[in-house]
Amino acid sequence: MKVAVVHDWLPLIGGAERVLKGILEVYPNADVYTLFNFLTNEQLGSLGIKNPKVSYLNRLPKVDKYYRNLFPLCAQAIESFDLSDYDLIISSSHFVAKGVITRAEQTHISYMHSPPRYAWDLMHHYLKESNLRGLKGYVAQNLLHKFRIWDSRTANGVDYFIANSDFIRRRIWKVYRRESDVIYPPVNVNAFSFKSDKSDSYLAASRLVPYKKIDLIVSAFAKMPSLKLNVIGDGPEMNKIQKLAEGSPNIKVLGYQPNSVLVEHMQNARAFVFAAEEDFGIMPVEAQACGTPVIAYAAGGALETVKGFDSLSEKRTGEFFYEQKESSLISAVTKFEANSHVYNPIDCREHAKKFDTETFKKKLREKVDNCYEKETLGCVNKLKVV
Repeated sequence: MKVAVVHDWLPLIGGAERVLKGILEVYPNADVYTLFNFLTNEQLGSLGIKNPKVSYLNRLPKVDKYYRNLFPLCAQAIESFDLSDYDLIISSSHFVAKGVITRAEQTHISYMHSPPRYAWDLMHHYLKESNLRGLKGYVAQNLLHKFRIWDSRTANGVDYFIANSDFIRRRIWKVYRRESDVIYPPVNVNAFSFKSDKSDSYLAASRLVPYKKIDLIVSAFAKMPSLKLNVIGDGPEMNKIQKLAEGSPNIKVLGYQPNSVLVEHMQNARAFVFAAEEDFGIMPVEAQACGTPVIAYAAGGALETVKGFDSLSEKRTGEFFYEQKESSLISAVTKFEANSHVYNPIDCREHAKKFDTETFKKKLREKVDNCYEKETLGCVNKLKVV
């Protein structure tokens, strides 16, 4: 069986790339196709990628500085890949990867990180955040309208969908009217050492971009001067976060830190605070792998990765807040402080194992084998009829 794996792009190593690594551990001889590759050979090697095949857009001068602005050309670029020699195509998609062109006798399985949110349910939010109004707003909406038509059509070229969470499974049904099975992204639980003794400091860590809501966390802790907060991460909102933390000695903005430092903070944190609505959200799972409970916004993947007081299980691993407001987060932290004795680091660690890399690989292999067998038998039966 000759396998191709199609991934949207490779500008850096994030959650989607960890999934790609997990796929390639199951199919190490697969060829990788992607729109753009800006990773070093060492980074590619860490993901198990050998000589990725890139689109013609990757040859544009200094394209790493403006590749996101090439949005209107990406659909055509992904269709330019000739995958006719492969038996199985696995797309790892949150943008256009699922739109590759395949033949009827090929099996195409798409692992969906999410249907493109900026084109569908969050379009108006993204346009507002990008300050696209007037003529620019009209042009952007027109481009997104055409993209939605393409995105809907290319869903028909996928034989089987896999969702990265039940939250995304529902979005796939809403957008494409297609059923999908859930296989959670792989988390290397063994890479995070368990620690039961905790410090008195809370931790927030992520890229400092608007939807991560780190500003909300900092503002809330500024109003709780008796509680310490460490913030790890860098990004376009760094100056804003630093200004919000000014005058609050209980808050330390540490900026970018190497992974070893981040893990150490995760191990020692009293709790990990997570305010974003994520499709899955790997970091809360990583925190739990360290034995650290999570205080999370009750939306998206966090509802599947954290066991709060709403859970039927007695083994709670965190606390939820229900509005992305300071008052709601403060209330959740206050509740966590009052009930901190009920959170057992061992329970957090055991729950994290549900999302371990080996579990991902086992479920992916079973799903792909089953789908490929169905498609192969279907083609054989059609030939018999002819």
